[in-house]
Amino acid sequence: MKRILPERSKLSRDVISQIVLNRHRQLTDETAMTIPRRQQVSLDHTAYYHCTSRCVRRAFLCGRDRYSGKTFDHRRQWLESRLRALSRVFAIDLLAYAIMSNHYHVVLRLDPATSEAWTDDDVIERWGKLYRLPDGPVPAARIALWRQRLSDLSWFMRCLNEPMARRANREDRCKGRFWEGRFTSQALLDETALLRCMAYVDLNPIRAGIASTPEQSDHTSIKARIGGKAKHLLPFVASGVPGDKAIPIPRNDYLDLVDWSGRALRSDKRGAIPAGVPAVLERLGMRPDDWTREMRHYGRWYYRAVGSIEALRHYCQHLGQRWLKGSGRSMNTPVTDCPDLA
Repeated sequence: MKRILPERSKLSRDVISQIVLNRHRQLTDETAMTIPRRQQVSLDHTAYYHCTSRCVRRAFLCGRDRYSGKTFDHRRQWLESRLRALSRVFAIDLLAYAIMSNHYHVVLRLDPATSEAWTDDDVIERWGKLYRLPDGPVPAARIALWRQRLSDLSWFMRCLNEPMARRANREDRCKGRFWEGRFTSQALLDETALLRCMAYVDLNPIRAGIASTPEQSDHTSIKARIGGKAKHLLPFVASGVPGDKAIPIPRNDYLDLVDWSGRALRSDKRGAIPAGVPAVLERLGMRPDDWTREMRHYGRWYYRAVGSIEALRHYCQHLGQRWLKGSGRSMNTPVTDCPDLA
């Protein structure tokens, strides 16, 4: 039977334009040609980035395999221990992380000024903790290269993912990929985006239904902070004024925010908003129901960057794009000044 299509004259010019625009937006973000990592990471816009890696075919290679019945939970501890070690070597601060059964999240702060302050001996010593050093004196050019790599996001993720893949393959007595591809990175362009992403990462086990409270969320930064084992994590400021080397929110305010958000996201109380709205939401200008929706749909609503519409527009110019996934949601996001993010 011949397919009957509507006459072109019956489609208004506005409808056609909207269809074309939506298709263009779909192709210019996550389905578009890969943007080089060096272009995605821009310290002129922000020092904060959310990174994710997934196991090949999204298999439960760090958890309990539902088909074979084998348990690989011990590999989650491998990743957490590696994160702790790398945070002491790189000029990159660890803010939040959550290690799940088939993927993990990390929130990082790049700090190249710290690596520039290291002596040559410091650089050599730190690089020696990652790779075998050459015999004899190290040329100045190579030290400069190592110094740059020790504050580079891609090298941090490489030193995290590669040893994990080799170790898991040795255990499984197999070859091939462990991670499905290169890691994804997301620029966090303002304070609201940073806190939203950190809470989203810390609440991953609760949203997945494998933990009921933050303190029961194994292999997460929030459990480490609550348990007093957070020396490897970037600390919070003592007041509401952002510091040079601190997360721009008091510790108790953030813990209250995560606890409140976790209660709102509990599967047995879906849609319920707990009493006692955290003070930080008022300071950010966020309504409780909007914040809760952001926590539930963060992974679907945003992609390359998160922030206010003004910050996203500026970042779009840097990427050479006209639109980013999440721009529509960010139209209603309040602008929060945070000098430490730029």
